[in-house]
Amino acid sequence: MTPVQFSFNTAFTLGLMGVAFHRAHLLSALLCLEGMMLSLYVGLSLWPMQLESTTYMTTPLLLLAFSACEAGAGLALMVATSRTHGTDHLQNLNLLQC
Repeated sequence: MTPVQFSFNTAFTLGLMGVAFHRAHLLSALLCLEGMMLSLYVGLSLWPMQLESTTYMTTPLLLLAFSACEAGAGLALMVATSRTHGTDHLQNLNLLQC
């Protein structure tokens, strides 16, 4: 495993551990998800360069578009829950209610 691959794997694992262990606020969970998506984006951007292929160059752009949609939807949900519940603590949210 090259040092570049190790650093991307470490960044993704740190984001995953942040989602798993630091679930106090919705904003911190969204930031950890964005860190995971950023490490995937950079990894998928460098992968075609290592293979010297141009057929996979659109994959990072699709991932970037999906991560932008995910960030927008996550922030909209955070604003909606903070307006209705008054906080963004994940313990105070009952996800089974509408």
